[in-house]
Amino acid sequence: MQHYGVPTRLLDWSESPLVALYFAVDEYESHPNKDAALWCLWPTVLNKHANIVDKVEGKYIPSFEDTELEGYATDSVRINTRIELFPVATIATRNNPRIQAQLGTFTIHHNKKIAIEDVGDQKHILKYVIPSESRRSVLTDLRLLGFNRFSLFPELASVGAILKEMVK
Repeated sequence: MQHYGVPTRLLDWSESPLVALYFAVDEYESHPNKDAALWCLWPTVLNKHANIVDKVEGKYIPSFEDTELEGYATDSVRINTRIELFPVATIATRNNPRIQAQLGTFTIHHNKKIAIEDVGDQKHILKYVIPSESRRSVLTDLRLLGFNRFSLFPELASVGAILKEMVK
């Protein structure tokens, strides 16, 4: 919903490092002389801080429908304002072309106002810095590999944006 200007407790992630890298370096002209960052998340390690652990399966990541996430539901968060849980990694149903193209996953934030990189011992996250002077060349390379606005936002609006950029 952030793409539509609506505040949300969801943070988008991708299972693809190249998709994530595209989003990190895209729109470099809007943020000149600013380094970009690529964040890598180990979801099961993050989820241990929220006490979501499957001792049998080990690498279990809950989906939105799973009972482990009932405390993160909008109604629960609104009613239980004194409860503050850590962010949790989840898998969403890939039921639209955009989530499919981006290999989208999410983290859900609760009432606890904490950045993911500040949770626990920080062993669940790693930050790679892309220097500002490298952003344009990285984006060029990604486009050569087929990563562009339309491949990640497979909608008619993307075709229009690409055509508009071509006639500049």
